[in-house]
Amino acid sequence: MDCSFRELECFLAVAEELSFTRAAKRLNLAQPPLSRHIRTLEDKIGARLFIREPRGVSLTAAGDRFYEETRTIPGKLSQAGEAAKRTAAGEISRLRIGFVSAVMSDGLLSVLKRFRASAPGVQILLQDMPPNEQIRAIMEGKLDGGFVGIEEPRELGGIEIMPWLREPLQCFVPSDHPLAQRSRISLKDLSAEPFVAVAHEAAPSFSNLVRRLCGDVGFRPRVVLESHRAQAVVVMVAAGSGIAILPSALERVAGSGVKAIPFKERLTITHHFARRSGKAEGPMRDFGHALKNSTR
Repeated sequence: MDCSFRELECFLAVAEELSFTRAAKRLNLAQPPLSRHIRTLEDKIGARLFIREPRGVSLTAAGDRFYEETRTIPGKLSQAGEAAKRTAAGEISRLRIGFVSAVMSDGLLSVLKRFRASAPGVQILLQDMPPNEQIRAIMEGKLDGGFVGIEEPRELGGIEIMPWLREPLQCFVPSDHPLAQRSRISLKDLSAEPFVAVAHEAAPSFSNLVRRLCGDVGFRPRVVLESHRAQAVVVMVAAGSGIAILPSALERVAGSGVKAIPFKERLTITHHFARRSGKAEGPMRDFGHALKNSTR
C-alpha cells in the first residue's frame, strides 16, 4: 500500500480527535479535503477506518489496528529529522570502533569513558573482532578505527597505527601444573612445555612476538593447539592442553583452573590503535587526542 504522509497525518488527527471538525482545525485544513484524504486512504487499504456518526466518528476494528501500527510514525520521523539536522550541524556523530573483548583492560575502558564524557553527542559503536579482521574492516571502510593490540612495523596502505598502552605478559598454566607453585617464572623454563596459542592468522604480530621472545632464549615454542580467540586459549590451558603466553588482562577471565604467573624478565606488549591514514577530522580527531593523552 502506498500511503502518503499527508493521508496518514489526516487519519491520525481524526483517530485522536474522533471528530472531522476538530481534526480539520488541528491540521488547519478545510473539512472537504480532509474527508477526501481519508476516503483515499480507505480505498488504498481496502477497508473502512471510521464509522461516521451524528455526533462524531469512531474507529472500526480495522481503523483501531491501523492506528496502533501507525501512531508512532510521525514522532519517529520527527526524531530522525532532528537527528539528521544535528548531525549536519556537527552535534551528533558516530564512531565504529573495533576491539578485542578478551583484552578489555581498565585503560581501554577509561579511554572510552573519558571520551564519552567529553563528547556526549558522539555515539561509539563497538564491534568485537580479532586484530587482523579489524585491519581489514578499517581498510574497507567498515570501521573508523580499532584497538588492534600489538602491531609490529609493516606496510599497511591507508592505515595509521598509534601506540597507546603498555601491558605485561604473563605465563598461563593449568592450576595443577608443577609450574603453578611458582610466584615468578623465567621464559627459558618453558622450553619443554607444549604451547596453546592465538592463531597466527588472527593476530600475526602477537604470534610473531611470542616466537621471537622464545627464540631469544634459545627455543622455538611447540604449539599443539591454536584458536582465533584468546578466551578460548585460556580455556585450553584450563583443560590441560598446554601453557600460554598472554597479556595480563586475560587473568580476569582465567578462572580457578588457570594460574597466571609473572615473568622474571620484563616482558611487555604495546597496544596500538589503528585508523585510516590522512588528516583525522571531527570525532576521530578528538578520539585520537584522548588516546594520546592516555598513553603511558
